[in-house]
Amino acid sequence: MAEGDNNSVYQLASETASLEEHLQGWGEVILMTDKVLRWERAWFPLALMSVVSFSFLMIYYLDPSVLSGVSCLVMFLCLADYLVPALAPRIFGSNKWTTEQQQRFHEICSNLVKSRRRIVGWWKRLFTLKEEKPKMYFMTMLFTLAVVAWIGQQVHNLFLTYLIVSFLLLFPGLNQHGIITKYIGMAKREINKLLKHKEKKNE
Repeated sequence: MAEGDNNSVYQLASETASLEEHLQGWGEVILMTDKVLRWERAWFPLALMSVVSFSFLMIYYLDPSVLSGVSCLVMFLCLADYLVPALAPRIFGSNKWTTEQQQRFHEICSNLVKSRRRIVGWWKRLFTLKEEKPKMYFMTMLFTLAVVAWIGQQVHNLFLTYLIVSFLLLFPGLNQHGIITKYIGMAKREINKLLKHKEKKNE
């Protein structure tokens, strides 16, 4: 058991080191993005939502076709991949990295590797469910996809995408400041109150 744990830790460290090396050119941008997403300053959430809202308003105004939208997105990613590693050191000064910044960069890469592992784990569990309990798998997938299709039919595609993107970008800050934990705790307390009230009625 201990040997398996050691192998897992070693593999995690190896994957993290590999990712750090791969993203080294993006280090300054990643650290700045991390600060914005975690709301290190009070005006970061407003700035973040302003940029997202402006971007989606431009998409709504221009109304590009799917092919044009995908082409522009890929073109933007290619430009970023070429320009960011070259310009970031001049703008941010990568030679001035502190131990704290290096440690934070390491934590971010480690969290990305762990997130990737969780996604792969969920994917494997889904196929395990398909093999072991095909009926449950079929009913779960059918119900989930039907709900998603119904939501997509009720809400405009672009607005739904805007809500999803906004939530994903705000989630790290909400989690960092304990807002999600706070409201989850409130929801749990209300549910417990309802259950206790129901039990008293049954008695």
